[in-house]
Amino acid sequence: MLENANQISDISFAPYVQGENEEYMSDLQLAHFRQILLKWRQALQQDISDTVGHLQQEPMNHADPLDRATQQEEMTLELRTRDRESKLIRKIDQTLERIREDDYGYCDTCGIEIGVRRLEARPTANLCVDCKSIAEIKERVQR
Repeated sequence: MLENANQISDISFAPYVQGENEEYMSDLQLAHFRQILLKWRQALQQDISDTVGHLQQEPMNHADPLDRATQQEEMTLELRTRDRESKLIRKIDQTLERIREDDYGYCDTCGIEIGVRRLEARPTANLCVDCKSIAEIKERVQR
């Protein structure tokens, strides 16, 4: 089991080596990212499954109120983490759909190439670095 699989850095894969004159988002590149996304999705699903099994097996009858409160807090944090991972799985599924539709690897805002290295760092990215920076600045200003 992978601990904290919500981080792509926890998923092992060899960085893509782009061939000379290779077209951006070639079939090989798309297969590379599909494999990363599927591996990441599987690790997240395993974490969720392990949590459900753990919660079903753990006794909930602590006599000490502090032990009971600690266990409830740990369970709340665990469930919150799994909720975030469920949302990430949905985003991975959307990204896999973009690969199937040949719409992967291009910025949703400006249409330029996102880049292989950025996508390896964050395979679900749908904005280039510049557009993501602008979006983050706008978000901070609106707060």
